[in-house]
Amino acid sequence: MATMKIPMTVPSPRVDADQLFKAFKGRGCDTSVIINILAHRNATQRALIEQEYETKFSDDLRKRLQSELHGHLKKAVLLWMPEAVERDASILKRSLRGAVTDHKAVAEIICTRSGSQLRQIKQVYYNTFGVKLEEDIESEASGNHKRVLLAYLNTTRYEGPEIDNASVENDARTLKSAVARKHKSDDQTLIQIFTDRSRTHLVAVRSAYRSMYGKELGKAIRDETRGNFEHVLLTILQCAENSCFYFAKALRKSMKGLGTDDTALIRILVTRAEVDMQFIFTEYRKRYKKTLYNAVHSDTTGHYRTFLVSLLGPNV
Repeated sequence: MATMKIPMTVPSPRVDADQLFKAFKGRGCDTSVIINILAHRNATQRALIEQEYETKFSDDLRKRLQSELHGHLKKAVLLWMPEAVERDASILKRSLRGAVTDHKAVAEIICTRSGSQLRQIKQVYYNTFGVKLEEDIESEASGNHKRVLLAYLNTTRYEGPEIDNASVENDARTLKSAVARKHKSDDQTLIQIFTDRSRTHLVAVRSAYRSMYGKELGKAIRDETRGNFEHVLLTILQCAENSCFYFAKALRKSMKGLGTDDTALIRILVTRAEVDMQFIFTEYRKRYKKTLYNAVHSDTTGHYRTFLVSLLGPNV
């Protein structure tokens, strides 16, 4: 469920385009107008505004936003403009081939999207950048980390609610054996189960593992794997159990301690605002006894803050 608030009566794309054009005129731009329009329009409405702006003014709205805005606000607005699949493809490209490889962002996008979404992302990635997503992963990841990402990306998983109890118990036993190899876990078995099974099945395996062995599967993974490989496996497991808590925890981490990880904060708020932010909002408040709105408000400033909290909707 989305949190962004769209007006009861939405102006036509032409009216919005006119207002944006006026906001860009003169020295500087009227940032408040830009935020008041774009932060309160859904993906379809934003696309229509872009079309109208280009038709009427023979100008690319995104390029104009890039030249007029600055800092974190510019990053947030430009990431907000595309539809979801195009946005995910661009995040993956930047995370894989940017100045610094952001392996956690790659895991977040790949391991939290459905099979159908991943197929669309791969197609858009190739159409946009002229290279397969798998090729960039081959280039930038290594070892088991590379193998688990490629397997998750290319395996067709069942996504329904049904499970087979015998298969669940068998996987729990297999995983117990795989992580009990005296500090040499059976990594291929871990990859196969974590990338081939449905989320519902993995949740059942996690419960069975706890019942059968008196230990959390996540702790066993942490004990016997390391680095980016460990992070991907835990991301898959956590998102199978409760994806909204996964994102709430990631948001908490982006704002915890000295300094804010604005790249992660922007990425999660923008990519989830039209999907499940209301549930993430609820999960955040339940776990941390503070509203996500207040957390973002206290960790950001100026127009950047205004834009992000607009995506969150009312402080409830």
